[in-house]
Amino acid sequence: MQKPLRKSFLAVLVAGAVFSLNASAADLLQVYQQALANDASYASARASAAAGRERVPQGRAGLLPTVGITGSSIKNDRDDSPWNEGAVVTDPLTGRQTTVLGGGSNLRTTQYTIALTQPLFRWDRWETYQQSKLQQAISEAQFAQAQQDLITRVAQAYFDVLAAQDKLESTRAQKTAVTEQLASAKRNFEVGTQTITDTHEAQAAYDLVIAQEFAAVNDLDNKRNALQAIIGTVPSNLAPLKSGITLVAPSPANPDPWVSSAETQNYGVTVSQLQVEVAKREISRTRASHYPTLDLVASSSRTEINGSSNSSGVGNNKGIGVQFSVPIFSGFGVTSRVRETIALEDKARNDLEATRRQAALQARQAYLGVNSGMAQVKALEAAEVSSQSALESNKLGYQVGVRINIDVLNAQRQLYQTRTDLSQARYNTILNGLRLKAAAGSLRESDLAAVNNLLAK
Repeated sequence: MQKPLRKSFLAVLVAGAVFSLNASAADLLQVYQQALANDASYASARASAAAGRERVPQGRAGLLPTVGITGSSIKNDRDDSPWNEGAVVTDPLTGRQTTVLGGGSNLRTTQYTIALTQPLFRWDRWETYQQSKLQQAISEAQFAQAQQDLITRVAQAYFDVLAAQDKLESTRAQKTAVTEQLASAKRNFEVGTQTITDTHEAQAAYDLVIAQEFAAVNDLDNKRNALQAIIGTVPSNLAPLKSGITLVAPSPANPDPWVSSAETQNYGVTVSQLQVEVAKREISRTRASHYPTLDLVASSSRTEINGSSNSSGVGNNKGIGVQFSVPIFSGFGVTSRVRETIALEDKARNDLEATRRQAALQARQAYLGVNSGMAQVKALEAAEVSSQSALESNKLGYQVGVRINIDVLNAQRQLYQTRTDLSQARYNTILNGLRLKAAAGSLRESDLAAVNNLLAK
């Protein structure tokens, strides 16, 4: 009675361990949430966007009044000789004239001024303010681009790990099959039903699959390290794709709408368009160096002089008015800077055209990648069935003596390679679907959730 109970207890432990392993598998959305919290590139883009939001207050500051206080306190000790008595001297600070009484004087002059300046016409500052709003929009578009890039990078790294796992599992399954074939060849050689050539062929296939296993293990480690660099922690077990999933074709099923969207809504194109507007504003801002400026100025000052009775006193002064400045000649420097900004604006326009063409190319390539990937998946699914049938037929033929060992080995290799290619084709098709939406500027976290539904929970 004790042995069956012990076996039942061990079975429960094994089942619990398997259940715990499956329950701890992380899916694509969980990995994405880890990347949002830990990816350094995304954190850098988020900080850059926060810095960009300060551009508008800085640009607006040039149009608002400035208020400042200046002051001074100076002590002046003067020792006058008797021959200087009766002379009239002028205070260098206040301009007030006093008569030297002889014996010197001890004066302390305290002065402070409150001044306000309100720009009335400064075209360069207005253009700077308009540029600040464009620069904030650029930083927001770049942050949105970084969000899309994070989605595609996480998905790429996630499926790279799954592909490496599939490759390793396929290689180990092939090793098991080759090991059995090698043992069979050795037995048949010992009994004299096969030649040594079959044994050598099986041994060669075994040695090859061992080398492939080492390469697959190394590749899996590299892919897991790449994912770790994004999420900041060692990745746990990843949820694989469900068996027999059906991939959906892109909608609309026509590349032209996708290309059109990429040429207008791609975030890279948006950034380039805003940079063209910034360059245009820069031309106007530079030309403003030729324009006059007009400011409203107001000030209030107070001067206190403490010392001898003839020198002590308090003075107040208040004033308000306008101040203008007209530039006349600056050594042709402004003209040169205007020509420079015109050339930079032309550069920005050409950069925009290059970005637009690149976005259109990415959309076309991704669209073709999705469609060709779906066709490839269907073909490989049929090839997997055929390869499985071919392997079974070769095994049966080997047993009855109409097939040789190398035929079985080749059939095994073809089956496992087909399975690896099929899983890789599925991953590539899914990734191309995400890249297509990213090129069109419409990739969102909800699209990642749709892909996550294809995973086995």
